[in-house]
Amino acid sequence: MARTRVRLVTPLRRLVQLLLVAFVVIYFVLPQIAGARRALNLLAGVNLWLIALGVALEAASILSYANLTRAMIHGTSPPYLTLLRINLSTLAVSHVIPGGAAVGGALGFRLLTRFGLSGTDAAFAMAAQGIGSAVVLNLLLWLGLLVSILGGSYNPLYATAALIGVVLLGGFSALVVLLMRGEQRAAEVMRTVARRVPFLDEASVHRTVLRLASRLQTLAADRARLRRGLLWDLAFWLCSAASLWVFLAAFGYRAGVDGLIVAFGLAYVLAAIPITPAGLGVVEATMIALLTFFGADRGVATLGVVSYRLINFWLPIPLGALAYLSLQVEQETFEGRRRAAERRKAVELRRLAERSLREAEDRRAWAERHGMKLGRREPDPPKG
Repeated sequence: MARTRVRLVTPLRRLVQLLLVAFVVIYFVLPQIAGARRALNLLAGVNLWLIALGVALEAASILSYANLTRAMIHGTSPPYLTLLRINLSTLAVSHVIPGGAAVGGALGFRLLTRFGLSGTDAAFAMAAQGIGSAVVLNLLLWLGLLVSILGGSYNPLYATAALIGVVLLGGFSALVVLLMRGEQRAAEVMRTVARRVPFLDEASVHRTVLRLASRLQTLAADRARLRRGLLWDLAFWLCSAASLWVFLAAFGYRAGVDGLIVAFGLAYVLAAIPITPAGLGVVEATMIALLTFFGADRGVATLGVVSYRLINFWLPIPLGALAYLSLQVEQETFEGRRRAAERRKAVELRRLAERSLREAEDRRAWAERHGMKLGRREPDPPKG
């Protein structure tokens, strides 16, 4: 009975996730896209130069995130191109699995450790860039909400966004304070939790928490690295928001900064709820609805958002797959070269040992060369 229940858990969970995806697509995305039918004539007048600029800005956003990863790494970092490919790989995974941020984080951790980082440094880099990105996004959203409300615009979704932001930032703040001021207590709490989990080693968990706390304290003391990380994080979100603005402008709508930031920030805050992969459907529906609320034509908003999401959401999937394959090939090539070098060293050492044995002088010659004289050895008496 227990085995049957275990077999049913994964298919049932996948079925529920697929149903949630279908619900979001049917009830949120399709009604929004239907509004674009009357605006298909806009495609003939689209500004291709602005489309190209939007793609370039989204690429700059991804490049900024790789720089953020490098800024969060303590000590020697892997090459920038390697970090970029690792980020693309994790991005691709998070875009195909509901709640894929955790799976993508696990993949990023494995790739970072494979390319030279310690487990502690890799875990801290992944956690720091994730927390930092959430904090910067929520701050941008709150700034946009403040400007929007002062300008006389209000939407009921604002309260939802603010509540989610408060919960996220409150949790992150509590975690940071606990690790900064009470690392021993945090380590003991995690050790107690690990003791109840069969596949976790409580001593290893205790050491890991202390190491992460040490890395966090080091980062807080390194103001230059912290400032550099925040700037790259801000560049990551602003380049992506600017890309959305340019895609909308390509179809003729110049969004206001407050409306753009509110639509962009609220969409990605809601995308943190693990219903669909990277908020697929949720992001599109939220952006289109809020841009329309701020005065955009529904057809123009739909075309602009869908075009933006083709680059922002869908394009990283094949690029990430290619990046992962290139990392695998590079790792296998590196391992092959390392094994070949070890074999060459072993062969060379064996040859040196054999030559040393051939050229070695016997003990009588060595003794005579050093002024010593050995007595003549008496022959063994004949047997019998």
